[in-house]
Amino acid sequence: MTMSSFILPSLLGWLSVGPTHPLQSLSSSCGTSGPTSCHNTSPVPNTCCFETPGGLISQTQFWDTNVAGSPADSWTIHGLWPDNCDGTYVEDCDPSRDYTNITELLDSQGAASTLDYMQQYWLNDDGNSEELWAHEWATHGTCYSTLAVDCLPSNSPVGAEAVAFYETVVNLFQTLPTYEWLADAGITPSSRATHTLSSLLSALEAGSGGYTPALGCSSHTLNSISWYYNLKGSVIDGEFVPINSPKSSTCPSRGIKYPPRR
Repeated sequence: MTMSSFILPSLLGWLSVGPTHPLQSLSSSCGTSGPTSCHNTSPVPNTCCFETPGGLISQTQFWDTNVAGSPADSWTIHGLWPDNCDGTYVEDCDPSRDYTNITELLDSQGAASTLDYMQQYWLNDDGNSEELWAHEWATHGTCYSTLAVDCLPSNSPVGAEAVAFYETVVNLFQTLPTYEWLADAGITPSSRATHTLSSLLSALEAGSGGYTPALGCSSHTLNSISWYYNLKGSVIDGEFVPINSPKSSTCPSRGIKYPPRR
């Protein structure tokens, strides 16, 4: 595997590796030698190669127990959100690019393998996954400065930046096997067992090479996780640099349920 873009957790820690589904001939030409997002000391003029203002990026995952077709041994994708460096955020940044029919968009631009993966691991709780995909792009994807239309190679097809977004979401998610890291510590879904927040975070820190995510709960039931990154270069083919979550988990300190899927 080529040592290039994403941050891959391994037994040796986090290693930079290439995407598992390379983008379909789309390149930012940015490289990764520039400043890391949220770490610049002065304004960076080329926002095609420097993510701003949303340089605090969170890869969010669901643990839903009642979504038909959910994999038994994996969390599922929620999205990839570009928060501002101070933790605030903006949404719906360019309604003119609120693409619909995401299935056709991916198929027409040679991203069928990404679509297949999304159909298994990016699921909506109301059964309409296409609606969730379109929402995540329109609400969050359009706010990435490095995915602006002007940043794309000339003659890129309409929607190429959205295809790049979906490819990146899938590729990054594949480096974050939350279910596996919990299972490695003996923590698996159960209708009886409860857990402390510290035990869950310790398991995830061990699996990720020392990085702390933010866990989300509804009452005492675990249902979401956010992994945080800064970025060197473009969302299209840059390097995602893992960081500890700047936000606290919303779960209680103990008595946390991790229920099996129905």
